[in-house]
Amino acid sequence: MGIYVPQGRVSNEHFYSVNGLTPEWIEQRTGIKSRSKAAPDENVDTMAMSAVEDAVRTLPYDVKSVGLVVAAHYCAYDTVATVAHKVQRYFCIHGAKAVYASSACSSFINGLEIIEGYFAMGKADKALLICSEQNTYYSNESDPKSGHLWGDAAVAYFVSKERQSDKDIKILDIYTEGLGDLGKGPGGVCLRPKEDGITMPDGRDVFIHACRYMIHALNNSLKNAGLEHQDISRFICHQANKRIVAQVAHQLDLGMDRFINNIEELGNTGSASAPLVLAQNINEIKSGEKVALMVFGGGYSCGCFIVEK
Repeated sequence: MGIYVPQGRVSNEHFYSVNGLTPEWIEQRTGIKSRSKAAPDENVDTMAMSAVEDAVRTLPYDVKSVGLVVAAHYCAYDTVATVAHKVQRYFCIHGAKAVYASSACSSFINGLEIIEGYFAMGKADKALLICSEQNTYYSNESDPKSGHLWGDAAVAYFVSKERQSDKDIKILDIYTEGLGDLGKGPGGVCLRPKEDGITMPDGRDVFIHACRYMIHALNNSLKNAGLEHQDISRFICHQANKRIVAQVAHQLDLGMDRFINNIEELGNTGSASAPLVLAQNINEIKSGEKVALMVFGGGYSCGCFIVEK
């Protein structure tokens, strides 16, 4: 696993003169104290490259042996020459399949499921999954509904069909589900670059469905893996709003100490957020422990994957 988080931070104080929201109000409603922001010379592609370079440092095999490159995210620098193709060229991964997939903030887990499918068909046995989100490129800071939420980051996972080293982390289950027919569905969160950027016109509907369906995805993934809630050592939710995490913990009758978060510092880093939290904290996870990552995406969609160290 590799990560890239821009050094830039935007504090809550910045927004008072922009959209009238006080730092206290933002922190109380979202749990966010600051958010990451890419520098002027950074973008989705450069952050992706840096995340992959970070992952390659500890890769136990030649990056050129990868047979599939999947870019899974919703922010894009170029929707034709995708991150997958840029990475393939930069690292000289000749002959690999390269695809781009998006399912809002569920994109990363959908990317894992795509890899699972290629492995099952025998069309690849090593893959690279990249998620890079530059939300601040699209966000409108003056929007009092969501302009203060967004952060930037990238994460990269190398995934293999068979164990490659004794340090490998095993994926026990991957579950995804489209929910476009529920609630506000496709209208809950929008990203229209030529119009008003990232918006969240129906935040309450997003909140309600996120709490419900992250648990729904978790329960389905646990069932598939033959596990119970008590078998999971730590939980990671999509970092959209810390109140959502608290509500999920409450509904599962678990303490917040069982949940790992980075939203306080980085804000909502989109579909990179949950896998980013895992990568940032993997050294704190003990051998044999299991971690469940739950996500909810605008559109709507949900997903969960469970790993064992």
